[in-house]
Amino acid sequence: MGPELLTSSWFYSFERTENRCLVHVRMIAMKRWQFWVGLALSAVFLYFALRGLEINEIWEPLRSAQYWWLLPGVAVYFVGVWVRAWRWHYLLRPVKPVSTKKMFPIVAIGYMGNNIYPARAGEVLRAVVLKRKEAIPVSASLATVIVERIFDGVVMLGFVFLNLPELATLTGTSGFIGNIQTLALWGSAAFLGALAVFMLAAMFPIQAEKVIDRLIEIFLPERFREKVQDIIIKFLHGLEALRSPRDAVMVLFTSVVIWLLETGKYWLVMHAFDFQVSFFALMLMNGIVNLATTIPSAPGYVGTFDAPGIAVLSAYGVDQGMAAGYTLVLHAALWFPITLLGAYYMVSEGIRWQGGEVVDQKDTSEEVPD
Repeated sequence: MGPELLTSSWFYSFERTENRCLVHVRMIAMKRWQFWVGLALSAVFLYFALRGLEINEIWEPLRSAQYWWLLPGVAVYFVGVWVRAWRWHYLLRPVKPVSTKKMFPIVAIGYMGNNIYPARAGEVLRAVVLKRKEAIPVSASLATVIVERIFDGVVMLGFVFLNLPELATLTGTSGFIGNIQTLALWGSAAFLGALAVFMLAAMFPIQAEKVIDRLIEIFLPERFREKVQDIIIKFLHGLEALRSPRDAVMVLFTSVVIWLLETGKYWLVMHAFDFQVSFFALMLMNGIVNLATTIPSAPGYVGTFDAPGIAVLSAYGVDQGMAAGYTLVLHAALWFPITLLGAYYMVSEGIRWQGGEVVDQKDTSEEVPD
């Protein structure tokens, strides 16, 4: 649902037994204090989103909404998920060709994981499932996931900049969001800077490897160097799709299509409620709320999605109760369908949540390749 930027708090381990391979995805970010910080931030955002509203002000729009509009909205959203699967297939082609049809269930599992597990664990989860099914190294697939997120961030910022003239109204009425123009500029510098680094590493892999080897020699003890170098080589291999300007443009193009389709869902769900704003206004809302979901929060982006969404619509003159009802329904319509589909595929793959970690348990007489 959002750019969902990767955090350095993820790590994974593989434990082999004679007849069974257990793949554990552990998240350092699941420490108790970090969970409570995310929960507190969600509570703060929800407070700003709903302050001053009476229950009836939200209930009336919810009661009178024409919910059948959610059906075409969900259909358009799943077309976007299919395009996401195609984009990932495209990024992974230099590593190993995997059909979009095979990618789609794995992408659904990943987005389900992002919706219900802390620390955006879904990104690592889909990398682990992909390794199990296609023997693609986790570090290589995670490189492509990071590239996806960078392009997603660039498109979200593009949506914001496309509507810069509208932002004066937003920042004038929604002080808690702050100066969106300034945040957009800093965000652009971060995303474009990261994109430049990845593209240079992809285009000049030998030079990039030499620089990384030098940094490893300086900063890492000798006993860790060989393992880290092996991971980084696989990671760089995952960036090969960026070596061609044509391929990079194709990834950007599909990213724009993905987020236009998601904005299409915003537009269709809007028709269930008694208000109208332009498609460009919804593009702005989409850009801002998905950039806001990069802020740590409770699983499911509670609060960080809703507060900026309500603020954007309120800035466009939509009644706050109406904006709250629409945003909450939109959030649910974005959350439930992909989460249920991902859970179905997850159960089909034999993966489950156990003891604070995601466990993929599969009987096999073969080792999972590194």
